[in-house]
Amino acid sequence: QVHLVESGGGLVHAGGSLRLSCAASGSSLSFNAMGWYRQELGKQRELVASIDRGGFANYGASVKGRFTISRDNGKDIVDLQMNSLRPEDTAVYYCRAGPGSVLNTLVGFWGHGTQVTVSS
Repeated sequence: QVHLVESGGGLVHAGGSLRLSCAASGSSLSFNAMGWYRQELGKQRELVASIDRGGFANYGASVKGRFTISRDNGKDIVDLQMNSLRPEDTAVYYCRAGPGSVLNTLVGFWGHGTQVTVSS
C-alpha cells in the first residue's frame, strides 16, 4: 500500500510564491518517479512537473522557469516551489508517484489533492 500525503497550498496574490510538499510511504519500488499534476474545474488533469530518482526533472510548458521540483530520495519527499504565480495557476494540485522512469496517468498512485488559488 502506497500513501501520498500532501501539504502546502492555499491562497496567494499574483506574483507570490507557494511551496507544496508530498511525502510517500510504502514500497519504494512504486515511486521511482514522483511529481505533481493539476486540474482546473472542468478541465483534464495536466502534468506540472516530475522528477525521477536520478534527479532528472520534467516540466509542463506553462510552468517552466517559474516552478522548481526537488526530491529527497532518503525521505521519499518531493517538493514543488512555485514562484511568480499567476491566476491561471489556480487548480487542485495532486501528488503523483509511479514505478516507471516517467509519470503517466495510467499506472501509479495519487494523493488527495491540495487547492492552490492565485488571486489577481
